[in-house]
Amino acid sequence: MKTKEYIIEFIQKQKVAFIASVDEQGYPNMKAMFTPRKIEENSFYFSTNTSSMRAQQFMKNPKASVYFYNKGRFKYEGIMLTGTMEVLTDDAIKKEIWQTGDTLYYKQGVTDPDYCVLKFTAIRGRRYCDLKTESFDMDCLE
Repeated sequence: MKTKEYIIEFIQKQKVAFIASVDEQGYPNMKAMFTPRKIEENSFYFSTNTSSMRAQQFMKNPKASVYFYNKGRFKYEGIMLTGTMEVLTDDAIKKEIWQTGDTLYYKQGVTDPDYCVLKFTAIRGRRYCDLKTESFDMDCLE
């Protein structure tokens, strides 16, 4: 099994993350997002709109999944993480992950009430590479 450091480095190299939430009927809903702005231990921080369907779904049901992949010329590798997602509106974390170009999405700046942070905490995962899959618990990785 790869190390936690390997998994985090792999995630940091990707340009897109696929985020899955659960809707009110219990069905998975997935969307592509920019990769995490901050990674801390088993937690991954994303920015989004407070009014978004995804943020609303996470407020009602925190179960989540995040998928990252790299399709090389001869090799495909994917890592799926499952865990929980929190919707954070705390000014300190919003300021910490804020980026200059964010005013394109949040006109009122870092204090825009429609700007929030999604904090995903991974519990376990599954990695696919070279026609093999392996499951892992995040807390058991070195």
